[in-house]
Order: sequence, then C-alpha cells, then structure tokens
Amino acid sequence: MTSQSEGQTEAWLRRLLSDTGALLDGHFLLSSGLHSTGYVQCALLLQNPRLARRIGERLAARLQSISPESVLAPALGGLLIGHEVAAALDVPFRFTERAGEGMALRRGFVLEPGERVVLVEDVVTTGRSSLEAMSVAQEKGAQIVAAGSILDRTDGVNPFPVPFVSLLALSLTTYPAESCSLCAAGEPVSKPGSRPSSV
Repeated sequence: MTSQSEGQTEAWLRRLLSDTGALLDGHFLLSSGLHSTGYVQCALLLQNPRLARRIGERLAARLQSISPESVLAPALGGLLIGHEVAAALDVPFRFTERAGEGMALRRGFVLEPGERVVLVEDVVTTGRSSLEAMSVAQEKGAQIVAAGSILDRTDGVNPFPVPFVSLLALSLTTYPAESCSLCAAGEPVSKPGSRPSSV
C-alpha cells in the first residue's frame, strides 16, 4: 500500500469507530492491568460481516508480502479479524484459547514445524495475549514471521520480536492502577475484555 492509501485507511477506520459506537469513554480496566479513560470494543466494529471482511482484507494486504502459510489468533479478541485476514490471504486459520492460567492450541488444530505463521489480534496494547499465543506456536516448532492488528495502542513500542503492522495507531490515556485519577475520585471501573480478572 502507498502512504496515501494508508492515510485513507486510517481516516476510514476512525470514521468506522465512531459510526459503530466501538470507541467508548469511561473508566476501564484493560487486559494489561492498566486503567484507561477509553476502550475500543472491536466486537461492535466487526459485527457487520461485510465490514469485517473489508477490514480483514486491508490488514491482509499489509501482511501479504511476508508470505504466511497460516494465521494464528488468540481468542477471543483475535477470532473475527484473524479469520477474515486468513480468508483474504487464502491460508488456514487457527486460534489459541485460555486453558487455566495460560493459552493452548486445542480443537485438533496442528501447527507444523517450520510453518510460517502470522499472529493477528484486534487491538494490541502490551501484546500479552499475542505473546502467549506466539509461545504456543513456537513450542510446536512453527515460525512466527509477523504480527498484525486492527488497532495499535502500544504508543510506538513494538512488543514483538517480529515485524508488527496495524491499520491505525490509536493513543488513549492509560494509568497504572495505583496512580489512576479516576480511582482516586471513586469512579467505578469496568472490565470489558475477555481475560479473567485474576489473570
């Protein structure tokens, strides 16, 4: 993609976040353990299948040159977008899921030694879930060649040991729990993600 088309994709995605109500304001506990004044509920962004397909195609276009042989996503966040990216790349899709305190590859999914795999998530902040999925793949002997997401909330710090691409870098204010001004003001916190509170 050219720089102009990347800019057009960013503007398009910002409009979609607004139009679908996916960008929420409030007091949120993120999967990373940080608190935030904003949260992106990508399930709302992706609930229209045709729209999810278009988003997946745009992310796949940024991963295509890496020549992946499959797509791997951590459940639940990466399921919809991971499937759409795999469809656009015409490669198999697999996902890891919670098994106790960690991630596991279940349901008969197999990764072959040396298989070129891209990790796909909806939103990356610390990359924790994707890194857990990456470890599962590496234990199977697969080769993680890149990571991709719809939204990049890392503030420019790639948390992965491989190239990382996204459709939109989104900066939302986050705080450690112990210095969260909303907590100090007594504002109740909500946990919208899928990771158990004890993890």
